[in-house]
Amino acid sequence: MFNTPTWFKSAPEPEVLAAPLVDEPRKPAVDRATTAGVPIRSIGPAQRERIAAHLLGLEPQDRYLRFGYAANDEQIHRYVNQMNFDRDELFGIFNRKLELIAMAHLAFSADPTCLNCAEFGVSVAKSARGRGYGSRLFERAVMHARNEGVNLLFVHALSENTAMLKIARHAGAVIERDGSESEAHLRLPPADFDSRVTELFNEHLALTDYHVKAQVKQFWSALGLLQEIRQGVRDARDRYRS
Repeated sequence: MFNTPTWFKSAPEPEVLAAPLVDEPRKPAVDRATTAGVPIRSIGPAQRERIAAHLLGLEPQDRYLRFGYAANDEQIHRYVNQMNFDRDELFGIFNRKLELIAMAHLAFSADPTCLNCAEFGVSVAKSARGRGYGSRLFERAVMHARNEGVNLLFVHALSENTAMLKIARHAGAVIERDGSESEAHLRLPPADFDSRVTELFNEHLALTDYHVKAQVKQFWSALGLLQEIRQGVRDARDRYRS
């Protein structure tokens, strides 16, 4: 097993001050230079609160499509608390405020009859739609799954979740529909040197991007604090003069 992201997802989070909101089987199509410039980071238990915030921020219809039922807040909290970060892999896209705006859950099978299988699920915040983040996360998950020895990737989705099914179909998945539900399965080629090196490079790039965003956020926070102090000094000086 080649488990590159575990090197990164357990890395300590940078300390950030609260900032003001300042402005072979068929080789799948996803086996190109993945992520198309979008930094996608492997995320671990330290990000559990951000994961919960992201999922709780989904609108009712989006929750329905993501989970296959109208998940309430309690069910989402239970889902997040029960995440197995040792077994599964989660990937996220963060904005400049370090908010998790898109995430994927790659769940590895615990079934002894299908140990080389995994299931993919994805969610994207409404504000981040139309940027191809779902496709990028799928590509990232496929690469990691290959490197972990997975040869069959499943996507369970409601038949009305056309966006997810389109992503799977574009990657070469076979889709079987059963009434209101559909299942896509994609056979993956084995890992190779390119897939391993590319995953390592992409993960390092994403981690660097995250820390840069954290430093920028901390800078703006410090600047805002400095401006408040200066304004307080000016106000005190004006009161003294009057």
